[in-house]
Amino acid sequence: MYHKIILLTILVGLACIPLFSDDVFGHGLGADVAPPISFAGMQVTVSIVMNPSDFTVGEVDRANLQVRFYDQGTNTNLESVTYRVQVFQAGELLAREIFFDKDGELNIQIRPEKECFEPQLWRCTIYQGARDPISGGLYERGSGVPVIKGPIFIKGGLYNISVVIEGATSPKTLVAEPLVFDTFVSIAQNQYFSIPEAFAVPVTIKTYYDDVSNFEFNKSDKSISFQMPFDWSPDYIDLVAIVHEEVRIPKSYEPYGPENDFVGYVDGVQVSNRALLVDPYSSETENIIHFLITGSELKRINDVLGSNHYDKKEMFFVLVPQGQTDENGFSIMFENGYKANVTWKRTYGAGSNIPFEFTFFDDNGELLKDINYAIELLDPNGQQIYLNLGDETTPYIGVKAPEGIDTQTIYILSKGMYKMSLALTGTGFTNWKPVVSETTFEIGKAGEVLEPSTTPTPETSIPSWIKNNAGWWADGQIDDSSFVSGLQWLISNEIMTIPPTEQGTGSDNVIPGWIKNNAGWWADGQIDDGSFVSGLQWLISNGIMKIS
Repeated sequence: MYHKIILLTILVGLACIPLFSDDVFGHGLGADVAPPISFAGMQVTVSIVMNPSDFTVGEVDRANLQVRFYDQGTNTNLESVTYRVQVFQAGELLAREIFFDKDGELNIQIRPEKECFEPQLWRCTIYQGARDPISGGLYERGSGVPVIKGPIFIKGGLYNISVVIEGATSPKTLVAEPLVFDTFVSIAQNQYFSIPEAFAVPVTIKTYYDDVSNFEFNKSDKSISFQMPFDWSPDYIDLVAIVHEEVRIPKSYEPYGPENDFVGYVDGVQVSNRALLVDPYSSETENIIHFLITGSELKRINDVLGSNHYDKKEMFFVLVPQGQTDENGFSIMFENGYKANVTWKRTYGAGSNIPFEFTFFDDNGELLKDINYAIELLDPNGQQIYLNLGDETTPYIGVKAPEGIDTQTIYILSKGMYKMSLALTGTGFTNWKPVVSETTFEIGKAGEVLEPSTTPTPETSIPSWIKNNAGWWADGQIDDSSFVSGLQWLISNEIMTIPPTEQGTGSDNVIPGWIKNNAGWWADGQIDDGSFVSGLQWLISNGIMKIS
C-alpha cells in the first residue's frame, strides 16, 4: 500500500508541472494539440477535439469541431478570440472562414457534402451562423453554433486544420502578427475485401490515413497483406504521431479467431508488441486487429532498413496468424468500478522480457478507449523494478492506450510474488485525479500454468471522528508530535485497528511530507482508509510511531 501512495504522490506532483515540447505534437486521430508559441509572456497553443472522435466516412452526417486557444502553463483560456480556420487535405484547401468566440473555446459543426463539381473544392463550401458585428467572425449564439457545409470529411485520411489567431482579449484587438497553429485529425474510411476460401470471408480495413490497395491473401500461412501511400522521408516522419490501420475479420474464421495470436510486419520489419493490438471485445462477430504504428516505431523501421528506404512512397502491411495461444493473467479493480485485465503468454516466464498486455474496461464492461495510465512493479523483495509514468513532454499524464489495450515489456529476473500498482490518470488530453489500485501476482517459469492470486485484506477499523484530526494536522492546526502520540494511544488501546506491522527502530523522527498530504486527502474523502493506514504503517515500521 505504501508504494501505491508513492505512485499517487508522484502523479499528483506531475500534474502541477506544465507539460509541453515542440517535438511531441503531430498528426492526431480525433484530437490534437499544436506546438506552443510565446505570446504576451505566455506559452499559448490551440487544441482541437472532434466529436465523435472516431469519425468514419458514411457512418455519421455531422461532427462537432471544438477549437480551444489557451495558455498551456496555466491551462486557462484566452478570451474574445478571433480565429481564421482553414481545412486542407493532401494540400488542397477545402474551407477558410473567420470565427469569433468570447471564452476562447469555439465550437463549429462540420456537415460533409459530397456533391461538388468545382475544380477548386473550397468553392463548394458554405458557412452558416450569426456574425459578430466587430470582428466579423461567425460565432455561437444561444444553442446555435456556426456551420461549415461542404466537401469536408467525405474521404478518409489525414486532414490539416490550420488555426490562425488574428485577435485576442477584445473583439477590437488584433495581435501584432497572426499566430499560426497547425493541427491534424484522421478521418476513417472503410474499405471492403474478401479472403478467397471455400466461402469468401469478408474483410474490412478501416484506414485512418489513406486509401489501401493491393489486398492479397497467402493460402500457405493464411496471412493477408495490403499497402497504402506513405512518405518515408525522415522530415515527414518527424511530423507523424501515429499511423492507424484496423483489420476486421469474422470471429468464425478460425485462423483469425479471438483466441489466436498474430505477428505484424511493416515493409518487412516485424513491429513491436505495442504496435499490434488484438481487440476481441468491441464486436460480437468480428475480431479487430489494430496496427498502431507510432512515430518512434516508424523511425525504428527506417533505421533498420537504412537510408535507401527514405525515398519509398508506399507502406506495405503484412498480418500473419500464429494459432491459438495460452495465457496467464489477473484482474485489477478500481474504486470507480473500472477494471484492468493483465495477461501474458505462457511461453514467457522468469528470466525473460515478458510482454504484459493491459486491457481496460469501464464500469459497464465496455472497452475503455483513449485511456491514460501509469504502472509500477515491485519484485519479491519489494524493490521497484519498473516504473512508467508516460512521457513528461506530452500534454497529458501517463501512458496512452488509444484502443484501451496496451503492452508493456518488462524484464523479470526470477520466479516469485510480484506487486503491481496501476493508476488511471485520464482520457484524451484530460488529466484526472489519479485512481490507483494494486495487486500481488505470481510469475513462474515459461509454460507454467498459474492461478490468479488474491491478497487478503487485513482488518482495518478507524473511528470516523479521527478524520477531523487528520484534516487539522494536514492544515497545520495540530503539530506532528501531538497527532502521532494521539494515534499511538488509540492503536495501543485497540480503539483503532490496523493490520499487523513490524515495529521499527529508526532514529529519524522527521515525518515525510507525503504522509501529511495523504492524511489531508483522506480527511477530504479523496482516498480510502487503506491508503491512509499505509502511511501509519510506514511511521511504525520506521520507528517514528511506537506501539506497545
